[in-house]
Amino acid sequence: MRRTAHLVPILTLVAGSTLLPAAAAHSAVAPTGTAAGTAAAPSTPQPVEEEAADTRSEQRVVQRYWTEAKMEAAQPLDALSPKKNGMRLTGGTSASQPAGAPVSIPPTAADGDTAAPLRADAAARASSGSPWTRGGAVTSTAGRVFFTYQGRNASCSGNAVTSENRSTVITAGHCVKMGGAFHSNWVFVPGYDSGSRPHGTWVATTLYTTPQWNNSEDINHDMAAAVVAPLNGRRLTDVVGGQGVAFNQARRQQMHSFGYPAAAPYDGSKLIYCSGRAFDDFLMTRDLGLSCNMTGGSSGGPWFLSFNESTGLGTQNSVNSFKYNFAANWMFGPYFGPEARAVYQAAQTTGTP
Repeated sequence: MRRTAHLVPILTLVAGSTLLPAAAAHSAVAPTGTAAGTAAAPSTPQPVEEEAADTRSEQRVVQRYWTEAKMEAAQPLDALSPKKNGMRLTGGTSASQPAGAPVSIPPTAADGDTAAPLRADAAARASSGSPWTRGGAVTSTAGRVFFTYQGRNASCSGNAVTSENRSTVITAGHCVKMGGAFHSNWVFVPGYDSGSRPHGTWVATTLYTTPQWNNSEDINHDMAAAVVAPLNGRRLTDVVGGQGVAFNQARRQQMHSFGYPAAAPYDGSKLIYCSGRAFDDFLMTRDLGLSCNMTGGSSGGPWFLSFNESTGLGTQNSVNSFKYNFAANWMFGPYFGPEARAVYQAAQTTGTP
């Protein structure tokens, strides 16, 4: 049987491990010496930047564009096959961890919230794709992403993270650019629930992705970030809080993945999660794998390490990226190494209009 892979559209959540306590919304995002205050290594290729709706007038146009009807009609991206001899799937089977010291940034709480210290639930339940009904921070930091791709409206998933500008969303690379062009009309809707937008619609001002995804759609680096404009005078994580983010972490850990799958049997209306111990892709990539039956639309959703099922807090350490067409119950996400860290660093230091 010929083995191919396809991308799963829409965002999912993944977090990185940390034992640091949650920070207040206006506190420094990390102690001195961690990623928030340190530039990417000089040898790391610089992220690719694309201006989105970077003026107030453009942001108003995008806000008006996304009616409830358009959001409900938005479809997951088409499935993609890997390039046979190209870089979308590198063909490397190495599962070794990229070089670099582990780096973690703690989560932030929304204004008025008190976030409990992070810990992994001792009795975390395994799930391959169930509605998330336990509440907590993830129900406001995770959300749906909507954009226009080649003339049609589509959706992914994303997650708000702790950042210097309090305005950064992490998602998948193909959720900001695919087929040689960046998407337009890009917005993030945290806490989306059956058409409801409890925290508003946040318009992207700048999009970032890895040079590997930008140049050749290398699935090993299918990661991106968006910077969103303030809404009603407030910044994103001041309203919804922010999950921690981690890089260069150990593999094969217990993880939780979240997203808004919109292809059957799901319809994009609810936050869905998977949980279990991650494994290394032994077929065609260097990605992380998780038993998960989420479908298109969950792309970009976060994967978390040290996720606390009681508080809904964790540390993002990957995103939903792709599935092999012969393994519907496996989801794969990129390893967050130096390239992902460089994207996060570029996004979190970008100002907003």
